[in-house]
Amino acid sequence: MNDRKTAISLLLILISLVWAGSFIAVKVTVDEISPIHLGFLRFLVATPIMVLLVFLLKKDRQIPIRKEFLSLVVLGLTGVTFLYLFQFIGIEYTTASTSSVLISTNVVFIVLLSTVFLKEAFTFKKTFGVLLSFIGVATVIFAQSSNEAVSFNNQFMVGCILVLLSAFCWASYSVVGKKLLDKYDPFTVTAYAFVFGTILYLPFVFLDLVSVIQHVSFNGWIAVLYLAVLCSVFGYVAWYYALSKFDAGKAAVFLYFIPLFTILLSLLLINEVPNLFFLVGAFLIIFGVYLAQHE
Repeated sequence: MNDRKTAISLLLILISLVWAGSFIAVKVTVDEISPIHLGFLRFLVATPIMVLLVFLLKKDRQIPIRKEFLSLVVLGLTGVTFLYLFQFIGIEYTTASTSSVLISTNVVFIVLLSTVFLKEAFTFKKTFGVLLSFIGVATVIFAQSSNEAVSFNNQFMVGCILVLLSAFCWASYSVVGKKLLDKYDPFTVTAYAFVFGTILYLPFVFLDLVSVIQHVSFNGWIAVLYLAVLCSVFGYVAWYYALSKFDAGKAAVFLYFIPLFTILLSLLLINEVPNLFFLVGAFLIIFGVYLAQHE
């Protein structure tokens, strides 16, 4: 039993490390592939694999599209299209570590949306966690104004706002998806979200998609495959497997490693040096998220 818990714990740490690496991969690749096209290519590769896995793993594929069409469109837009449009452009305008820390606020937005739409209780502990997280957001953004290694300007502020919008999209995806997850297999719901999100992404890229694909370098395709195969496919499959073997609350704790891993990887791989204010802000966000998520 202990060996299994250890194995699942190591798997969850690996998932967090892979997802942390996505911020680095995007940051170094947007110089070659625009963030809009990079997001689309990620799911152009990942979506067929996810659909194939639904069949190979013999998941229940019965989701009535006519009945759930609106919900699936919302899932596609918030879980894929807008989520990664906002996130990848935000990463381009900010830093990998800043984006990773700010994206952690998705839990805060989930708490707020769940209170409004799912009528979940908004306790004092949750309130304090939400306030602490937003103080952390302000601190992280302010920290960059005193960081000589980061260009703090209007573009940086726009990037921070876009990353926060991406976090809000994930929260919306989670709240809308909760009702579908109560009725259908979560892996299948995710695959449908990938399909709808990829289709809804097309209007943003179709004009010059062929030209972009023709000019992607070997390193560019390595980044796309990392984002698609490891972050989207392996990440989601491994996460659902871990959830099936581990308590959800305990598994969620491992997600707090993502911003920490990103900060470390950013320092080691792309020389993003955090200052003290940034680290304090990151701590406030992570601790606030913890309080908001746990009663």
